[in-house]
Amino acid sequence: MDQFLLVLVSGVASGAIYGLMGLGLVIIYRATDVVNFAIASLATLGLYLAITFHDMGVALVVGVLLAILATAVSGVVVREVVIRPLGQGQLFSALVITMGVTLIVESVISSVWGTQSRSFPNLVEGTVRWGDAAIPAQSLLTIAVAGVAMAAVAFLFGRTTLGSAMRAVAESADTAKVIGISAHRIARIAWALGLGLAALAACLYAPRGGIGPVVLAAPLFRAFAGIFLGGLTSMYGAVIGGLAVGVLENLAAAYVFASFRDTFVFSFTVLVLLIRPQGLFGTRTFQRV
Repeated sequence: MDQFLLVLVSGVASGAIYGLMGLGLVIIYRATDVVNFAIASLATLGLYLAITFHDMGVALVVGVLLAILATAVSGVVVREVVIRPLGQGQLFSALVITMGVTLIVESVISSVWGTQSRSFPNLVEGTVRWGDAAIPAQSLLTIAVAGVAMAAVAFLFGRTTLGSAMRAVAESADTAKVIGISAHRIARIAWALGLGLAALAACLYAPRGGIGPVVLAAPLFRAFAGIFLGGLTSMYGAVIGGLAVGVLENLAAAYVFASFRDTFVFSFTVLVLLIRPQGLFGTRTFQRV
């Protein structure tokens, strides 16, 4: 039972990270119709900034906050410089450009900080006893911080004027423009928010995975599995899908085979999509042919 509790907590902590990253992807996609593959590399850049600030003597928490801010700003810059000039409807071009941004950022990271993997300190140390189980405090902090961030996003979209404007743009940018909502302003906010969530997820993931130029590649693909499982346009689906992926992969690693955990997770995701192509919480759409 203690072993199961440890596996479950670890799975929820991993899923919270995937859910945060998936939530950032969905927010950007709903606001701009862009699948932002550069989100992981930009968040990785934020990780390196955080560890650099820490090495300079800045408190780790302050370094993390500065990294989140820097990553959010970089997201807005990328959107304004290379995505916005494409105009509307250039979905494939935007997708390719975000892949190109990924390669550029990874090259910059390798040139400045090198390719050698580095450790990233825990935000909190120690364990919490639950019966005979010693639960890492870092895992509990990850769950708590991710939960607060997700609740803040839910409040933003459900209870604020800005959230209502973002939902309006997600439904129809043209209609939102008619009622005086600037789609470009909302897009900038969405990219900043999405990248900020991804940077937070990266800083919560780094203590267990370390940092390297491509350290977030695996979490990114698991976040994609989560949003496809939950529904590409559903923010709640991204969170629940990410949690499901995290729990499933940890259960598979602990009770099946560790090397098969990704196979297990993606096989389950494919099975769900075969039955329900729009995901568990996505909305099915119909088009006239």
